[in-house]
Amino acid sequence: MSTGIPNLVVSVPTEQLAADLGALPDNVELVVWPMDAAAPRDRFDIVVPPYMSMARVLERLEGVEVGLVQGQSIGYDGVADILPAGLRFANAASVHETSTAELAVGLAIAAQRHIDRFAVDTAAGQWSPVFAQSLADRRVLLLGYGGVGKAVAARLAPFEVEITPVASHARDEDGVTVHGVDELPDLLPRAEIVILTLPGGAATQNIVDDAFLAALPDGALVINVGRGSLVDTDALVDHVRRGRIRAALDVTAPEPLPEGHPLWSLPGVLITPHVGGASSAMRPRVAKLVRTQIERLVAGEPPLNVVLGG
Repeated sequence: MSTGIPNLVVSVPTEQLAADLGALPDNVELVVWPMDAAAPRDRFDIVVPPYMSMARVLERLEGVEVGLVQGQSIGYDGVADILPAGLRFANAASVHETSTAELAVGLAIAAQRHIDRFAVDTAAGQWSPVFAQSLADRRVLLLGYGGVGKAVAARLAPFEVEITPVASHARDEDGVTVHGVDELPDLLPRAEIVILTLPGGAATQNIVDDAFLAALPDGALVINVGRGSLVDTDALVDHVRRGRIRAALDVTAPEPLPEGHPLWSLPGVLITPHVGGASSAMRPRVAKLVRTQIERLVAGEPPLNVVLGG
């Protein structure tokens, strides 16, 4: 017997995500489309592109009627340039914050306690103790206080650090004093560790430049789990090469970091290959978000996280 409710057509890129969604309302048609060929339908209510490859596939939505494009990443810088006109795009806020925050804290511990060096010693069968810097008692400047920044702050709190959150504008948020970026000249000289969680885009391009790095104290650690475009790479190389600054980077500019780039071989640099969200936490959280979007559309409610074309 018909309910009178039109079918909702949803595209997901993998059989795995389709399985992770579990049972869906009867009026939802699920299509597995990796977006490696032309669209199998002329209309979708939701399209979920494959993870980390939107730049190569969004053009296949040209001429297709799509209610919502649901990305699998938090960041969406550059998407507006490749998203076909008239389409709405939602990012994956709620999916990667915890995993990215875990990596940020892990990079801080690894860099402070020389775990990267000890890993090399392990492979060489070499016992070489060193007296290292603690994470405890360090002054941490957290540049970016959105979902990832707040998740980093929550995980750093038990480590007995002094956290100074900085965002685009100063505010008091849930009892936390958040400083504005205009205060950076006064804040940087005290920062022993800087953790970058800002999004990419023109407003944050090279926010960490030569002047920013020069204002930090000797030996400061810069951790980037935001976007590579936040950092002037040439300036960072210069400061690291002179022994002024250390770096732990999950994102770089350019990316992937090419073979032979000086960041690969400079002492005091630890690099992970953009894996902030690449953990077992991702799959169930992506599925939960997509299922929530489906349920909201079925109920006639607006989707969450719409950041473009709203």
